[in-house]
Amino acid sequence: MSPIAKSMAKQGNSILTTYSAIMAIVCWFTLVAQLILSINTKAAPVAELIARYFTYYTILTNILVALCFTFLALKPTSASGNFFTKPATLTATTVYITIVGVVYNVILRFTWNPQGLQRIVDELLHLVIPVIFIVFWFTFVPKGQLKSKNILPWLIYPLVYLFVVLIRGALSGFYPYPFIDVNALGYIKTLINAGGLTIAFALLALLFVLIDRLLDRKTDI
Repeated sequence: MSPIAKSMAKQGNSILTTYSAIMAIVCWFTLVAQLILSINTKAAPVAELIARYFTYYTILTNILVALCFTFLALKPTSASGNFFTKPATLTATTVYITIVGVVYNVILRFTWNPQGLQRIVDELLHLVIPVIFIVFWFTFVPKGQLKSKNILPWLIYPLVYLFVVLIRGALSGFYPYPFIDVNALGYIKTLINAGGLTIAFALLALLFVLIDRLLDRKTDI
């Protein structure tokens, strides 16, 4: 059982439960709203728009965040809850959602100008939820549980994502992000960009492991 799940099972944690429940609601609302907005664009048949929705790294990662908060709020001691509340899982998720925030706000924010509800949903997906999950990691996730060997398994998710998106793009012609758009860049440039992102993932993961160790030492002191 994960340290957080053990704590909640023994004595409960009303602050963490409330925090997680509120954020689970916010995450699921945002994800559903974005799905509806995507379908309402009518840029393609509904089935294709739904398929495209699930090709966005932002969407998949926000779903992962929503699952973490949901299990923390409702079933922290269940088998699935134990997985989603482990420090390693929560840290990996923090790395993934941090990438969402950094890449969007540094590279993609200025490529379009959403309005109305789309603007609100956009900010929630790419700024508010990433920041809140990072704060959650610093505040609630037990420190001193991570090792450098955790980093390689954490890279499986982004690498599998890239592999699947490139295959689907080759079949459908649709690529969710301009920096992996084979149609515009070709495979060599796309793979160079993908390699750079993989390095960024690994370095960010290493940074969180180092922060984990540093905060654990401060706690001991």
